[in-house]
Amino acid sequence: MNTLKQVKVGENAKVVKLHGEGAVKRRIMDMGITKGVEIHVRKVAPLGDPIEVTVRGYELSLRKADAEMIEVE
Repeated sequence: MNTLKQVKVGENAKVVKLHGEGAVKRRIMDMGITKGVEIHVRKVAPLGDPIEVTVRGYELSLRKADAEMIEVE
């Protein structure tokens, strides 16, 4: 299982499944990250947190903990 956290800068990934429960999962989905969507990893902060991605044409910063809940291929 690969997670969004493991995707390298400059690479694209497709969301396979969202892990987590309740409010956390709902918040990730509200940001536009749903099954089947393409995500491009733009930047990673020097200490690895947060990760900047492009989703559905807009930029978004995600914490490492949230990125670990997003299974990709």
